[in-house]
Amino acid sequence: MANIYLKNGEIEKAKQLLIKKLEKYPHSHYLHKKLAEICEQLGEIDIAIDEYIKASDINKEDYNLTMQVAKLISTTNRNNEAIRILNDLLKRKPDYYEASCLLGDILYDQENYKEAINVYMSALAYHPEQYDLYYNIGMMFTRLNDFQSAKEYYDKAAKLNSLLYRAKFDLAQISLLYNEIEEAEKYLEECINDEELSDEVYYYLAYIYMMKRDKEKAIQYLNIAVEENEELYKRACKEDIFRPIISKINKPTNTAKHRNKNKITVKELATMKHLRKTNEVVANLSKRDISTIQELKRKQMEKERE
Repeated sequence: MANIYLKNGEIEKAKQLLIKKLEKYPHSHYLHKKLAEICEQLGEIDIAIDEYIKASDINKEDYNLTMQVAKLISTTNRNNEAIRILNDLLKRKPDYYEASCLLGDILYDQENYKEAINVYMSALAYHPEQYDLYYNIGMMFTRLNDFQSAKEYYDKAAKLNSLLYRAKFDLAQISLLYNEIEEAEKYLEECINDEELSDEVYYYLAYIYMMKRDKEKAIQYLNIAVEENEELYKRACKEDIFRPIISKINKPTNTAKHRNKNKITVKELATMKHLRKTNEVVANLSKRDISTIQELKRKQMEKERE
């Protein structure tokens, strides 16, 4: 009957019916679960959490209920509580992929990158084919400025999924950090097919051709980038490397586009920004300086892992 109400859009009637039935059957796992789903749909998150917990207490083998509790709790900014629930869930079911991903995301939001890496690494033991795990580990190492390790995991992710352009784009930026221009260009050319990344890809290709002293190609690529995303014109104006050609770049008009990156996650955007800022910082360093910095960082990370 409740399902019929739901089908007809009478959510409140379905809710009241389930509440009444629970008075008669308080130990019904299904009724508590169904009521939780309805309350969640109504935006009554605290009630939904309570009902999911009751359903979970009745059927402790339904791990999806515990997962849903953790997911809802994390939306209420009670992240430490969500972390505790997820850690307990993974002790009982260590191969629960979604739980590992959610826990890693929460730890990322807390900037606890090392612990997030541990979570993803543990998940890899059960899901070695999941390229997202390698990609997430790559992003965590990026935020820790351990670019050698990041490159290793981005590369594994890209090999598992040839269409994982985000990993290749990050690999291109890391290659630029090491002044590996040809390798960076190769990765960028592979990323052009990603519609939400293409503006940044053309921007970096223009950057590379300025490094190669090929101004004509740099102008060509930078104009494409600016046409796709007017914000890149403002960024180019601030970059010394583009100063010799900026007068030949078409200024955005009032109808110029501003690229929305709806499919790129907040975590991915933050990683891209971190790499861009790092590239800006090391732009004036020599290759030897960069290698020295990376070697010191690598030794530091190895010592901390011990």
